[in-house]
Amino acid sequence: MARPTDAPVPSAAAVLDDAVRALAPDAGANRLVPRIAAGAAPRSVFATFALEQHQVIAADGMSFRHLARRADGDPPVAGFFDLLAEGETLAMEQLAAPADACELTEGQIADYAPRPGCQAYPSYAARLALGAEPADVVIALTANFAAWGGYCATLATAMRDHYAFPESARGFFTFFAEPAPALDDAARAALQHGLDTGRARSGTAHRYGRLLQAYELMFWNALAD
Repeated sequence: MARPTDAPVPSAAAVLDDAVRALAPDAGANRLVPRIAAGAAPRSVFATFALEQHQVIAADGMSFRHLARRADGDPPVAGFFDLLAEGETLAMEQLAAPADACELTEGQIADYAPRPGCQAYPSYAARLALGAEPADVVIALTANFAAWGGYCATLATAMRDHYAFPESARGFFTFFAEPAPALDDAARAALQHGLDTGRARSGTAHRYGRLLQAYELMFWNALAD
């Protein structure tokens, strides 16, 4: 539904900030990350994480590329998803170091049977890629990235303080934990375009975001189980 011509256009930055606040997961909902932070989870959880992330990253890369193609007529939106797809390529490269540190072989990675709970997130992301308004997906993903980045920061610290991983193995997690100003700028530009054209709908986007956050928690709690 198009925005009424006399209605004020909200700021993309304000809409994104509101989504991050409104969709933040409950502090106690993640059963695994606090255990890792305390050094109480087994070291083997990092191997399972790497195995699952091989599947997640490959799927998300395809979803982001599809969203970029669907937004081809809206350059700011397509550019955001192109940037995300490039990030997934870099993330897959970064994932090699923790996989090596966990002594995973190519055969183990290729033959691994993923846990359904860990793959719910990329499956829903693919559903959004097929049919959701891309500008709404920008909002939902941005809210989720805030939570994901926090989890990655915690794991990067725990790998150093409690699990004696080499510095190189922490690169995957610091990649997502560190500020990404170019991505933030691209998200604001993409969403502002969606708001200016009346395509972005925060109510719908929050519905998507709540499910993404739930599936994010499902990923971690499936690892914990």
